[in-house]
Amino acid sequence: MSQKLKIAGWISVGALAGALTTVSLQTVARGSLAPLPLEELQQLAAVFGMIKTDYVEPVDEKKLITDAISGMVSSLDPHSQYFDKKSFKEFREGTSGRFVGVGIEISQEDGLVKVVSPIEGSPAFRAGLKPNDLITKIDDTLVKGLSLNDAVKRMRGEPNTKVMLTIFRKDENRSFPVTITREEIRTLSVRGKMMEPGYGWIRLSQFQDRTVDDFVKKVEELYKADPNLKGMVLDLRNDPGGLLDSAVAISAAFLPENVTVVSTNGQLAESKFVYKAAPEFYQRRAGSDPLRKLPAALKTVPLVVLVNEGSASASEIVAGALQDHKRATILGSQTFGKGSVQTVRPLGPDTGLKLTTARYYTPSGRSIQAKGIVPDVMVDETEEGNLFSALRTREADLEHHLTSGQGAEVKNAIQEKAREEARKKAEEEARKMPIDRKIPEYGTDKDFPLLQALNQLKGRTVLVSKTMVERKEEKKEN
Repeated sequence: MSQKLKIAGWISVGALAGALTTVSLQTVARGSLAPLPLEELQQLAAVFGMIKTDYVEPVDEKKLITDAISGMVSSLDPHSQYFDKKSFKEFREGTSGRFVGVGIEISQEDGLVKVVSPIEGSPAFRAGLKPNDLITKIDDTLVKGLSLNDAVKRMRGEPNTKVMLTIFRKDENRSFPVTITREEIRTLSVRGKMMEPGYGWIRLSQFQDRTVDDFVKKVEELYKADPNLKGMVLDLRNDPGGLLDSAVAISAAFLPENVTVVSTNGQLAESKFVYKAAPEFYQRRAGSDPLRKLPAALKTVPLVVLVNEGSASASEIVAGALQDHKRATILGSQTFGKGSVQTVRPLGPDTGLKLTTARYYTPSGRSIQAKGIVPDVMVDETEEGNLFSALRTREADLEHHLTSGQGAEVKNAIQEKAREEARKKAEEEARKMPIDRKIPEYGTDKDFPLLQALNQLKGRTVLVSKTMVERKEEKKEN
């Protein structure tokens, strides 16, 4: 990679703001070179002055300016964003895979926060929290009625501060308080295990700073457990994206050296770039290849990649590269369709601008923007079908989304009908006891798509979806 591409500046390729991450890439600020629309700027100044003098009550000048910037940027597309001090801090936490909190993976159940798993070694782990514990209060605030994001914000805070969680443990039928001291948590984006002799499973939940190193360690563990692996499943379901260089590295782990992984194209000269499966395109430090420890067999082991509607951006880069090079069978449902690149530029010490600067393309030149990766084998999320996939928001559903730039768009007339059916199914499932619900945990023996992936690797019959069809890029409404 040329030296100018390593100068300060960040690119993010995640699906949505809370899950976005970054990679170094130089971009030149062009605003100072472009002629300014003086008449429009005079109007903006006039409106600012009128609000200051005529509005019913005094208005904070800084808030007016930041709101104007935010509105200007957010009207471009769903992924461009102005970061104030608070959101910039949260963004950087998401990119690093580090945050200050108690250290639990959570979901929501019956309006309460459910502990999916305490992160090993975290304060919550040391305090004895267990999977399936329900959090009913955070300090003095009842959890019932809070959104999951609000609950997360209340549990996060500054290092060495305390938070009291009231826990209801269902299998013991008791409630009890636990006081936990917050500390910096390093999230794990890689999981994996041997599903059965000869077949391994690796799941990437996000592409973060540590993802490549953790991936290498997990692959080494699998090959140590069974040096003669017959097949591997790379699980990218619901992976919203992340670091571009991490996506290039994960692709390179499976591909021949120097083949194209992804290319980008935009207005800036620096945004016209081709990323290849070679260390200079993903290594963080000169001369240090994080993939050097991987067993050579990984380049040829039979591979299935699992994807769904929640697989976005960096996940789609990996799936698209492995599909175009015919290195893996892509199995599951059509992906999210975020084929754009965002550059994050600091505007000061604690504010920034995230701006869409390019589209990215698979090795064969496909733009998947507002379309996604179409699997080689369409498989439902459960044996009963795709219960909730129609409810998931995809890139094409977002207001102001970019088009692919490759041909006309086609409106999918049956999408709303599918969503209405999915809503009814979701309501039915919500009324059932948790043990009877049909959403399986990934990596278990009840994980239907994973079982089909293993069948694919073994040459056995795969239960292909009878209802799924390719979803075309949808027409934007004017």
